[in-house]
Amino acid sequence: MAHFTEPKQNNQESLAASSSNSATGVSDVDDSVNGNEKRARDDSQDGRKSRTRRRRRRAKDGGISEINGHDGSLKRRNSISKAARDPRDEPPKKKKKKVKPEAPEGAETRSPSPVIDFDGLSRPSRGTRERLEESSEQAAQRLEKMKGAVRTMLECVGEDPDREGVLDTPARYAKAMLFFTKGYQQNVKDIVNNAIFHENHNEMVIVKDIEIFSLCEHHLVPFFGKMHIGYIPKNNVIGISKLPRIAEMFSRRLQVQERLTREVANAIMEVLKPQGVAVVMESNHLCMVMRGVEKTTTSTITSCVLGCFEKKEKTRNEFLSLVGLNRGYR
Repeated sequence: MAHFTEPKQNNQESLAASSSNSATGVSDVDDSVNGNEKRARDDSQDGRKSRTRRRRRRAKDGGISEINGHDGSLKRRNSISKAARDPRDEPPKKKKKKVKPEAPEGAETRSPSPVIDFDGLSRPSRGTRERLEESSEQAAQRLEKMKGAVRTMLECVGEDPDREGVLDTPARYAKAMLFFTKGYQQNVKDIVNNAIFHENHNEMVIVKDIEIFSLCEHHLVPFFGKMHIGYIPKNNVIGISKLPRIAEMFSRRLQVQERLTREVANAIMEVLKPQGVAVVMESNHLCMVMRGVEKTTTSTITSCVLGCFEKKEKTRNEFLSLVGLNRGYR
């Protein structure tokens, strides 16, 4: 009788081997799956990074690099629906304004207009200073010199300077001309004479209808009219009579109306330091009435606005309305 024990053993060995092989295969599958998942995670992270880089690049150059296939180094519009801008067409960057240090208290500063000097003279020259500082003997010499010039003029126009009616004309005209131009001997600070007072008043102050007479520097014939002066104080006010006096000082010089208006405004701004100053002048010029175009009905209006009058249209219009010049003026 035969016994088959070895085959059973062999079967057991084959089963063990197959079980071991199956275990090995499962572990290999797990490793491959884990590896694939890891690679997938890495790929997804790389994809996210790549997409992030593309988004940043697109935001920077407006998507032009993706269309052209390279990074754009020029600044473009964010929208590709609009034409790209040439960098040279971009407006220049604004430079920061340098803040000028304020002058120490008590120190004299120049006016915003160069025609006002430290001592209050307008357009100071050698002749201006000589007349301001001359002695009585020098004044007499000046008068005699002017009388001789006027006598020469009378001769040149065909008149007899020794005729009774014009015999004293050279002296009279020389004295009158010195009076017409007496503003050259006056000083802004002397005119004001410290008549500035501290008041808690910050509303508009206007002195209107100031009569003005001056000489045109081009033809030495008169122009005349009215001046209106307004200012808004910054806690300090000036004596009311000083405003017409300042206007009178500048008008008693050889002038043009434009400069006369500006000089009065700048002088008040300099001595008072208000929030703003406005000056308007309306006058008739005999140089275009007696000669030239000979138009007798014309008038000339000039204005100078500084500070808040220049910056704020409502303030400027209020001033023009109060002086009666708001006829659509801007």
